[in-house]
Amino acid sequence: MKLYLSHLDAPLGPMLLVTDEQWRIRALDFADHSAHLHRGLREHYGSYELADAPAPVAIADALARYFAGELEALDGLPTATAGTDLQQQVWAALRRIPAGTTVSYGQLARALGFTDPRAAIDIGAANGANPIAIVVPCHRVIASNGDLKGYAWGLHRKRWLLEHEKAIQVRPALPPKTASLPGF
Repeated sequence: MKLYLSHLDAPLGPMLLVTDEQWRIRALDFADHSAHLHRGLREHYGSYELADAPAPVAIADALARYFAGELEALDGLPTATAGTDLQQQVWAALRRIPAGTTVSYGQLARALGFTDPRAAIDIGAANGANPIAIVVPCHRVIASNGDLKGYAWGLHRKRWLLEHEKAIQVRPALPPKTASLPGF
């Protein structure tokens, strides 16, 4: 399979975009997680040829608009991923979670028709296998108690994305620590 690799700048760090010949997004990862990107491509496609190419204008523009605050800019971007039936179901459901909202793993499982409470674990695993950061918004899934559980690209990025989307409150900056040594 022939795929195209593009490099994009983003507020959270440089990103790697993989598209196919129809300019559908196959993977979107952060450059500091390139091993994750290649492992996912091997897992989903077996052998593949990756050629450097400029980012498709529509995708680069949509990502830039998203980071500039137009949170729905990514909604219409075409994606194509290989995965299990459950993964495909979960990834499609993730795209239906509106920007600025979060759901729990259990809520997502119930929305997909699962009644067993343990299904949230399988949903979490499928969520974690998502190869397309931000566009397939797995960052919008949190623990039922509101905790930000795992995120393949780092919890600091998950928090930033949710704060950017105003789905959670911005954490106030901590005041600088001052020394409390005797004599000072």
